[in-house]
Amino acid sequence: MDSPDPLPPLRDVIARYDLAAKKSLGQNFLLDLNLTRKIARASNPEGAVIYEVGPGPGGLTRALLMEGAAKVIAVERDDRCLPALEDIARAYPGRLQIVPADALALDETKLFREHGIEGPVRIAANLPYNIGSALLVKWLTVDTWPPFWQSLTLMFQREVAERVVAKPDTKSYGRLSVLSQWRAKGKILFDVSPRAFTPPPKVTSSVLHIEPLAEPVAPARLSDLEAVTAAGFGNRRKMLRQSLKSLTPDAEVLVRAAGLDPTARAENLSVSDFAALARTWRASL
Repeated sequence: MDSPDPLPPLRDVIARYDLAAKKSLGQNFLLDLNLTRKIARASNPEGAVIYEVGPGPGGLTRALLMEGAAKVIAVERDDRCLPALEDIARAYPGRLQIVPADALALDETKLFREHGIEGPVRIAANLPYNIGSALLVKWLTVDTWPPFWQSLTLMFQREVAERVVAKPDTKSYGRLSVLSQWRAKGKILFDVSPRAFTPPPKVTSSVLHIEPLAEPVAPARLSDLEAVTAAGFGNRRKMLRQSLKSLTPDAEVLVRAAGLDPTARAENLSVSDFAALARTWRASL
């Protein structure tokens, strides 16, 4: 879908409302509409309900609407940005709902129910750097699965995106990798240069697309998986027979019972291995 943008350039919007990016909120604004439209298209927005977190002055918001999103629900905790977002809402009547709130504290299922939205939504966001990982974990660890979201198209620091898709026996592989890959599939789509942002961050960013799997790759309780990954990667340089002692004094027995090598380290285990460890730990309690 290709519709003209009726609004002024983002630089003018930022100047009009004096929207200097706040470091305390992890803000870095994307001003290039061609780039924001590329990100928007990656979320496949046409005809969909899009949930956006941290829209700021609305660069991605505008792109999502231009690319045909049926509705965008935008959650923004920075009150300074609300007038700019209200301008967008007026330009796209009935298609933008602005929610002044902290996304980390929000109950999304309740929010969508209040807005009469049924079925899964697509999440698209240039996430604030300081809460990006926490939001991703929140969305990956919802109790009901398949979740309330159909897909995630998110911008992260490159190192965070790499952790999400990392494989065992690599430096980036860690707890976030296991939690992400246990019941979802992620792919890094493209990188975004620091020069694309105002102010430019010190690191390269990446756009990541994640879709939920119908079922986890291996059975386990989520809370147990969180516990064993926290213990294992909490002391990632230690062998499992040592790192898992925070779970049980008989860590070596636990690891052997799961069919794993007690001298291995957390980074050596596959997602299925961690699920086996989680099941074995649960059975031992």
